[in-house]
Amino acid sequence: MNAFAPLPTGSSPHVVDVGEADFRESVIDRSFEVPVLLDCWAPWCGPCRSLGPILEKLAGEYQGRFVLAKLNTEESPQLAAALQIRSIPMVMLIVEGRPVDQFTGALPERQVREFLDRHLAAGAGVSEAEQLRQDAAAAETPQAAEALLRQALALEPRNLAVKFDLVERLVARGAVDDAVRWLDGIAEADRDDRYDALLKRVALARNRPAGDKSELAARVAAQPRDFDARLALAAILIYEGDFDAGFDQLLEIVLRDKGDWREKARAQLVEWFSACPDTEAVSRGRRYLGMYLN
Repeated sequence: MNAFAPLPTGSSPHVVDVGEADFRESVIDRSFEVPVLLDCWAPWCGPCRSLGPILEKLAGEYQGRFVLAKLNTEESPQLAAALQIRSIPMVMLIVEGRPVDQFTGALPERQVREFLDRHLAAGAGVSEAEQLRQDAAAAETPQAAEALLRQALALEPRNLAVKFDLVERLVARGAVDDAVRWLDGIAEADRDDRYDALLKRVALARNRPAGDKSELAARVAAQPRDFDARLALAAILIYEGDFDAGFDQLLEIVLRDKGDWREKARAQLVEWFSACPDTEAVSRGRRYLGMYLN
């Protein structure tokens, strides 16, 4: 089916096309019953083609915890103007008649999930499995978190977000073979950016870098331009899961060198950004990398 074609009526109970005639009823009024995710798109918009199928997939996967309302801005220009849409795709979450958050651009599936989970967690309709997932995130010990995630999967065996959370826990405690078995069981169609990132985490966890962390740290302290030691130290820190500290070592190389070492550190940062589960660490690393390269 053409990615830009409107969904046929009744193609999904959780996805609707909306326009100026039914916007109040289908979006505003409906948002008092269930959160409405408004997807503002246009037929000429390339990023919309990437984002639309992700939103529709998640609308089905979340099974009624939100309704996806698709607004073709070309067909509803007055409504687009009233919503002050300046860039598309623009996605807005509406709860009880008012917008609570929004984002623009074609985010990867992992970030869209994070956006939804951040807001739906506090709203109505949170499933028991999702509540267990939230409890796992706040658990006092890794063992307790893993047990809660396994309970959640017993309730919803196909819940991808829970599976990926469990894989992260398994990798963190060194149970790499178990993590791989869970990843191997995920269908091809569900292997998104987060799946790819976890594969990279598994590869990192299986190959401990050479060198002694204390000795390498001492070398760096004694000679800040010992880039070979910095790179080796960064690899060990990343292997241990300390992405922030690993990124810092590579950023120091980018800052201090203008030649081959800078490019080597930059390329390694980009590779490890895609494996890092900490979005704040990645955001910070990208920000400083951009500053140091300019």
